[in-house]
Amino acid sequence: MANSTTTLFSPSLLSSQSCPPGLILRPLSSHDYHKGHCHVLRQLTEIGNIEEVAWLDRYQALRNSVPLSYYVVVVEEVRSRRVVATATLFLEMKFIRNLGLCGHIEDVVVCDSQRGKGLGLLLIKELCHLAKLTGCYKIILDCSEKNVPFYEKCGFKKKEEQMVQYLAASKL
Repeated sequence: MANSTTTLFSPSLLSSQSCPPGLILRPLSSHDYHKGHCHVLRQLTEIGNIEEVAWLDRYQALRNSVPLSYYVVVVEEVRSRRVVATATLFLEMKFIRNLGLCGHIEDVVVCDSQRGKGLGLLLIKELCHLAKLTGCYKIILDCSEKNVPFYEKCGFKKKEEQMVQYLAASKL
């Protein structure tokens, strides 16, 4: 298992949930580019052509956020040493709710070959644990209509509507 000097956050923050045999749940590691993190994310959405240097730059930016605001967890298959699932919790600092924190769950994906093993539920439970641990007053997420039953099973409720506007990428 990766140690806290190479992981996005300390593994000690994780709950004591257990994975199915042959799998481990852990924080994202600086070594996960080579373990297939991008491959897993491609099963969710378009990610572009991300070179290792750019991936490591983003990893370091997430790791260096003060206060720590990004918690990316992965499930690794021990035998193949490949990332087979991932999910992200990021914290939004608010002025409302007594300067509260709102947790956002994003980029939840399980490899096709690993679906049906409860890994999605494991990831969501872990992110909810981290949200509670960090003091979030609520957790929100966006999902497709077909995934609503899954998230309801995880304890989420439909509320209001989502709006989106996609912007052309620009760098400041």
